[in-house]
Amino acid sequence: MTPGPAPERPAAPRRRGRPARTESAGGPDARTRILASARAEFAERGYDKTSIRSIARAAGVDAALVHHYFGTKDDVFAAAVEVSFEPALLVREVLGGPADAVGERLARYFLAVWENPATRAPLLAVVRSALTNETAANVLRGFLLRRLLERIAAELDVPDPTFRAELAASHMVGIALLRYVIRAEPLASADPEKIVGMVAPTLQRYLTGTDPPAGAAGPSA
Repeated sequence: MTPGPAPERPAAPRRRGRPARTESAGGPDARTRILASARAEFAERGYDKTSIRSIARAAGVDAALVHHYFGTKDDVFAAAVEVSFEPALLVREVLGGPADAVGERLARYFLAVWENPATRAPLLAVVRSALTNETAANVLRGFLLRRLLERIAAELDVPDPTFRAELAASHMVGIALLRYVIRAEPLASADPEKIVGMVAPTLQRYLTGTDPPAGAAGPSA
């Protein structure tokens, strides 16, 4: 009797976070697609209803590849926040000029990020999720503290630099909530330059303990 074909060996179990060869073929492009899909999913569904599987499905990859590049859902969430703010660029923009105009630069950069439709949508999802979900709030808090505020505070030659940076951040987050999330009028429709002019002196005092020089950004008529 002719022996039949040898039974197939069962496939080796996949290790979590280790993408198959076909999945990793996209390289950096796959990572970019995953991150773009994550931002879209968080923006549309919020933190609670977004999953690693839904992100992978939207990006056209296996969930293992998402774990490979980013780890947990919290890590993907934090990466989506970081892409919107670009922390390294923010720190350079805010601290890279004269100290007597740091408040104006912070206000202008922060509003520019929110005014850009490409970065506003994921930020709206982040803020909305943080208001209702403690895990999302922890991720956002950790990002703000570690990636932004501590780096800004480290460059401020003033007493209580971290506290000052947190006060400045609280002011800007409050503006974002009222203008972009709650859409309270007249703030929601105000010209960004008018907002910069009115909040820059307060941010300057928070960050440096001094008033901006005469002729710096001030309330528009």
